[in-house]
Amino acid sequence: MNSRRSRSETAVAAGGLFLLCWGLVHLDFWSHGALVDWPTYQRYGDAILNHGLVPYRDFAVEYPPAALAVFIEPAAFGNYAAAFAWEMSVCGVVLVAVVAAIRREAAFYVALAPVLAGSLILSRFDLWPALLTVVALAALLRERHRLGWGLLGAAVAAKLWPLVIVPLALVWSYRAGRLRAALVGLAVAAAFFVPFAIVAPHGLWESLSGQASRPLQIESLGASFFTAFGHPTVISSHGSQNLAGHNRVAALSSLLQVATLVALWIAFARGSATGDRLLRYSAAAVCAFIAFGKVLSPQYLLWLIPLVPLVRGRRGLAATGLLTVALVLTQVWFPRRYWDYVYAFHNADAVFLRNLALVALLVVLVWPGRVAPPAAMPHSQPG
Repeated sequence: MNSRRSRSETAVAAGGLFLLCWGLVHLDFWSHGALVDWPTYQRYGDAILNHGLVPYRDFAVEYPPAALAVFIEPAAFGNYAAAFAWEMSVCGVVLVAVVAAIRREAAFYVALAPVLAGSLILSRFDLWPALLTVVALAALLRERHRLGWGLLGAAVAAKLWPLVIVPLALVWSYRAGRLRAALVGLAVAAAFFVPFAIVAPHGLWESLSGQASRPLQIESLGASFFTAFGHPTVISSHGSQNLAGHNRVAALSSLLQVATLVALWIAFARGSATGDRLLRYSAAAVCAFIAFGKVLSPQYLLWLIPLVPLVRGRRGLAATGLLTVALVLTQVWFPRRYWDYVYAFHNADAVFLRNLALVALLVVLVWPGRVAPPAAMPHSQPG
């Protein structure tokens, strides 16, 4: 009872800190020169809610179907930007509470997310899939496999990146004798995708394949090397700024990304199924997906903020420190100096160092450590 009360008090305190930080990023220091995505979300929400149009069929959509859930509701209000920001603030407060239920100390770091990420947190929907993913992990850690898989299926349907956690979750449920629970996740994901696959197969396929076919985006690891040590040609396509003529580097980057993820999944499967390892390898898989991807938008770091501080011990402190460095370095150029970087490669060294910090974060997360005693984190514990 005392432990539950302590976690509740932590959640309330950390939630209050999150709202304070949320208010701070409205100040000019953070909000000046903000680059926002909410107009795109508003266009989607207005088309569905006010004009009765069918996404993927009547208009193109960049994101998976479960993302639409957070685009539609703000369209019912007069000020879309404010309504969307309030919606994301609720996601952030709930996310802090869920993290507090897993590891109390981590909740206060997550509460700092607005000032760590900057103004982009106000106009991106990434807190939504991050929330679904962390709640899914919390449910799996508490042996609520069907609930966990249902939420993970929804997370994948909101933004595809939680797919990298699916193999880890499969091992976790298999070791617990609950592998059939994964069918719930498949059913939930299908409930989002299948209706649009029936009424708008071409539009849905274009949305998914369009992400896979993107060129080397200017903030990715490979691109930042060329901008820091050369003068590549920048083009605009796929809704971002990219490097021209570097298709082989983009392909190699994707190959490294996939190879690293497969290695992580195998390493997790070969070790013990403990809560600590599930959380650590989940953070590592997401970090690998971000660090070695051919696209690395600043909001991707929001995915790591609730995952990395869940890693315990000195490894966790080092990993959280590196994540903080990556977040601070991102704010050196984004959003205020983003176009200076695009057109003149100003702060290219900061972009490259940020990406190296993410690689270092991955190394810290996967570096072999001492084997923990079996009783330290049994499978049945909440992590």
